[in-house]
Amino acid sequence: MSATWGSKFRITVFGESHSAAIGVVLDGVPAGVKLDTDAIAAQMARRAPGTDSLSTPRKEADIPEIVCGVLDGVTEGTPIAAFIRNANTKSSDYEQLKRLMRPGHSDYGYFRRYGGFNDVRGGGASSGRLTAALVFAGAVARQLLAERGITVGAHISSLGGVEDARFGTEISAESLAALGEERIPLLDGSRRDAMRAAVEEARADGDSVGGTVQCAVVGVKAGMGAPFFESVESVISSLAFSVPAVKAVAFGDGFALASMRGSGANDPMYYDGGEVRTRTNRNGGVIGGVTNGMPIVFEVAIKPTASVFKPQNTVDIKEKKDAVLTLKGRHDPCIVVRAVPVIEAIAAIAVYDLLGR
Repeated sequence: MSATWGSKFRITVFGESHSAAIGVVLDGVPAGVKLDTDAIAAQMARRAPGTDSLSTPRKEADIPEIVCGVLDGVTEGTPIAAFIRNANTKSSDYEQLKRLMRPGHSDYGYFRRYGGFNDVRGGGASSGRLTAALVFAGAVARQLLAERGITVGAHISSLGGVEDARFGTEISAESLAALGEERIPLLDGSRRDAMRAAVEEARADGDSVGGTVQCAVVGVKAGMGAPFFESVESVISSLAFSVPAVKAVAFGDGFALASMRGSGANDPMYYDGGEVRTRTNRNGGVIGGVTNGMPIVFEVAIKPTASVFKPQNTVDIKEKKDAVLTLKGRHDPCIVVRAVPVIEAIAAIAVYDLLGR
């Protein structure tokens, strides 16, 4: 099992949902960078659990403890390590999951992969809890990108069947920053109540809902990336699929491109004050694995939370027979809202790493 990702900007995550702490080690951060700890805390708070009825009742402060690599708030150029303590755990809620496998969860696959030695409490190493470590890494990467005029932002493009508007061709850094100030970031705020209602309806029914998150990166110049294995899409997707519950990634118009003719799928080009731009951005700012100077736009699909309170047919791996599982504990009825800063974080990490390749 490898818990390290990256080429020039390497991150290593560690811990489990109910271990003493989770954390991350960052390697490749240059020396002399003054870290804005308030900005890091703000990103951590966006992902933190227990903030309202849209998330799990589990409350965690998610305050990162930077234990090395930073002196007097300035990076030293050595690896940065941060701990995020797990304080509010109820491990007894997961005792039955040592034998009853949750449908739609990693329980059975991990049982076979690790011979039953995996930690099932809160999902263990497969828990969304570890995305707090990604958000910390992304918060650092955001500050490194900001020095180069690059901004990352995202919105909920759909939730529980309720759709938001979509990014257009022109996306400003200011508009992306404004999305980060919203608990439910949307381009069309009139959809917010309907999305809340969809989550509350699922919660009341002991169920869950999923959705999609559309992310944009502005300020990246043409020419970043490479063909094939280090394409912009490959690098971003490799991190996106490391986020629990992400089941699909699409760039630009994604699957809709498959039903178009080439003349419609192509983005017409023109000069704008000496800069080459395109009239549309159906390809999400990436052609042949390399950026073309337009905003990078991609979308991820996040499946409904697997841990639901409805009785579910499953198997008892100790008795080796069919069984019925009725869960207890604290689980999110929807993780899409809390996933937004995570998707932004992986975009920031991926783009900063690509800039150094």
